[in-house]
Amino acid sequence: MTATLETEAQALLRDQRRLFRLNRSLPTAEEYGWMRAAEEAWIGRLAAEHVAAAPEFGSLAELVKALGELHAAEQAEVPPSQDYLALSATLDEFKTVVAQFAVDGLIESQPLLPVVPRLPYRSGMAVFRVLIDELGCGNEDQAHSQLYRDLLTELGMSLELEDYIDGTGAAGLAYVNLFHWLAARAESPEYFLGAYAYFEASVLYGFQGFAQAAKRLGIQHHQYFTEHLYIDQYHSRQMRSAIRAYHEELGADLAKVWAGVTLTSAVVGEANEAAIALARARSGAAS
Repeated sequence: MTATLETEAQALLRDQRRLFRLNRSLPTAEEYGWMRAAEEAWIGRLAAEHVAAAPEFGSLAELVKALGELHAAEQAEVPPSQDYLALSATLDEFKTVVAQFAVDGLIESQPLLPVVPRLPYRSGMAVFRVLIDELGCGNEDQAHSQLYRDLLTELGMSLELEDYIDGTGAAGLAYVNLFHWLAARAESPEYFLGAYAYFEASVLYGFQGFAQAAKRLGIQHHQYFTEHLYIDQYHSRQMRSAIRAYHEELGADLAKVWAGVTLTSAVVGEANEAAIALARARSGAAS
């Protein structure tokens, strides 16, 4: 890696850390201006590229069909990293991966809440039904963030969010910062609808490697991963309902919906690859 690339990587990591912290604070006018500029240079630019690359769908049904085909293709081509996680990762490697996603697991679904008032009523209620589930229907023990805390506790890891921010890579922070942007500051909630429709269905296969690794390693508190493997079938149906309701009331820009799909697929995939690569690199350095 050249010195220039190292500098760019360091700047990206610094910006993602700052975005993450500002997303969980009340920014000053100056800080908010920085956030908007940083997001435009990063995710705004990427979103525009994905809109430009979107197919010209003739109907919402065509988009939904294409989404199903994308999920089927991804499920059929499991990345080698996921096979490694499921079948070979050591406990220390698994803990490294868990740590990389703690910035998400410890605050799961909180970044999504601002999108509800941005949506038409029926669309917003479909999304809210998903969020209610994610938050345990008000039952603290069943909230997904609590399930992550249970996992961390069993693994002997910190429950403090701040303990993970500086140790998380740029891709892991971007994974969370993306959803803050989608829910609160993307120019249109159509990006969010596509993104979350993709995400909820992708978890049904994307968490398989995590669930298999947890069970193989004898981890008792594996519910964070295993619960997603069935409940997100309901969630994915609700998100398709949210898109249909939005389209019926306002007429969705299907290119923006699809950009949310492909953008999220890319960001989530990069976060998974980066976390597993880091775990393997640390394990190799220690051996």
